[in-house]
Amino acid sequence: MTQSEPFPVSLPTNSSTHSRPIAPAPDRVFNSHQVNRDHSITFRFDAPNAKTVDLVSDITEDIVPLTKGPDGLWAVTTSPLPAALYSYAFSVDGVDQPDPRNSLPKPSLILGASMVLRPGTPAKPWEPADVPHGTLHSHVYTTTVVEGLPASQSRYIVYTPPGYNPDTGQAYPVLCLLHGWSDAEIAWTQIGQAHLILDALVAAGNAKSMVVVMPLGYGQMSFVEEGIEVWQNPAAIIASAMRFQRALMNEVLPQVESRYNVRRDRDGRAIAGLSMGGLQSLLIGLNQLDKFAWIGAFSSALSFLDDRRTQQLFSNLVSPAAKSSSPKPSLVWISCGTEDPLLPSNRNFIAWLKQRDVSLVAVENAGGHTWLEWRDRLVQFAPLLFARD
Repeated sequence: MTQSEPFPVSLPTNSSTHSRPIAPAPDRVFNSHQVNRDHSITFRFDAPNAKTVDLVSDITEDIVPLTKGPDGLWAVTTSPLPAALYSYAFSVDGVDQPDPRNSLPKPSLILGASMVLRPGTPAKPWEPADVPHGTLHSHVYTTTVVEGLPASQSRYIVYTPPGYNPDTGQAYPVLCLLHGWSDAEIAWTQIGQAHLILDALVAAGNAKSMVVVMPLGYGQMSFVEEGIEVWQNPAAIIASAMRFQRALMNEVLPQVESRYNVRRDRDGRAIAGLSMGGLQSLLIGLNQLDKFAWIGAFSSALSFLDDRRTQQLFSNLVSPAAKSSSPKPSLVWISCGTEDPLLPSNRNFIAWLKQRDVSLVAVENAGGHTWLEWRDRLVQFAPLLFARD
């Protein structure tokens, strides 16, 4: 199994989140992320000279303060938690940093964090299991489309399923799986555990064997380098998304089709993604129904859309001539958590599609804008793919 590393990018340095983390005290033995028998988790951080240490995590939307002990060790214990893979960081005197004692990172182009598994009984699909495993292949290529990469070197990861045979006459269906803003091509494997999820689903007979392509999801690296405020700039959102579409369709997919035994027909192609990747999946999939029959969008970043932009970006769903000439999608599947701030914009877009007679599946679950939501959605979505084969 091969995996790649995040891209080096030039990021702003005027924010406290990019300051130098406070170094821990001289080493001593303790567990910084202890999963307890009652399914709670105790977090500890060694900073005797710090004034405050807080836990920032997807366990809760609230920032949780740690309590300092007489030995200078800070600690907090959660309530019992559902089985999941949780992300967290420590905020030490206002400076966020990963857990220096945790070897399981949550990589990001903006600010890394750490992860801790509260195992399930039985194991969840994203947990390592004794089933046949697929293989991850990391690719680097020179792009002529994506702007702002060092030496124009872009990357993508390909998952081939257990028992993949490059020489069989039966080509494999392919899923393009797109990450969210601030992440890179490694996100769906290192954070989302997509390869383990597919392994588990295939082993249980709940999903078809498929090749999964996970590309770097930016058309312009400035779109992530400029920080979260870029989402207030619709022109920048659209420009990066359109350039990424060109990179996917003209560079990544042709390379995958030349290297792997994958289908090239619309019924054998799916596209799905989360947040920014959900937006991209809808833009690419709904505008190229001759190339993608299966479309999934999880917590899509649609809040910049108004009616005018929606009609412009999805003009083929508005024009009677385009609608009549486009094939019907086999599946349009749109999900969002009920605690996600993007829920209203997702509901608005779903209503807009229904007004244009687009058949779709709309899913709402208790959850926010986190990987706790998106892993579950991939578990739900993947078994629906290529059902007509």
